[in-house]
This record gives sequence, C-alpha cells and structure tokens, in this order.
Amino acid sequence: MQETRQNRIARLLQKELATIFQQQTRQTHGVLVSVTRVRISPDLSICTAYLSIFPSEKAEDLLKNINANEKSIRYDLGRRVHNQLRIIPELRFHLDDSLDYIEHIDELLKK
Repeated sequence: MQETRQNRIARLLQKELATIFQQQTRQTHGVLVSVTRVRISPDLSICTAYLSIFPSEKAEDLLKNINANEKSIRYDLGRRVHNQLRIIPELRFHLDDSLDYIEHIDELLKK
C-alpha cells in the first residue's frame, strides 16, 4: 500500500517539476531540461529528481544553477501541489547521464 502511494506521488512530482522546468527554460533558448525519474523516500520527506539536460555541454552549469535555486523551485512546486500533499518534500537534483552512456556504448559497438 505504501509503495503505491509513493509511486503516485512520485509521478505527480515528476509531472509538476517537468512543467516548472519547461516554463523556466523558455527564457533560455536552446536548453531542454527533462525530468527522467523521480524517487521519493518512504516517509515522503525527500524527493530525488534525475534530470536530463540537452545539450550536455551545459549540463553541469545548469545543474549547479538548479541546485542553487532549489528553494524557489520547491516553493513553486508547493504552490502547485498544496492540495494533494500536506508537506512538500525536500528536493535533490542529480544529473541523469544514461543517454550519454548509451551513446558511448553505441560508439564502442560501431568500432
């Protein structure tokens, strides 16, 4: 039962975070941020979001900027989901480099 609730909340947070990043990156042309996966702790207090950033050259700088603005992102998230959640979880962002890894494997296989 608890796992079902975690999955439902993780999907909700993933959708809302993706919307927030989509609105914020409209101002910076040529950058695409997508939320590939969201995991939430069993007590629903910590949300770990994995971000895929294109182009990957700007990924590190953009991730530092996102981590610096974590409080404002959490505030925006809270305004969106305040009817569904009692406590807005603490946000942690990580870079999802699985696409880069897949490209690297493809290059190795072609050689």
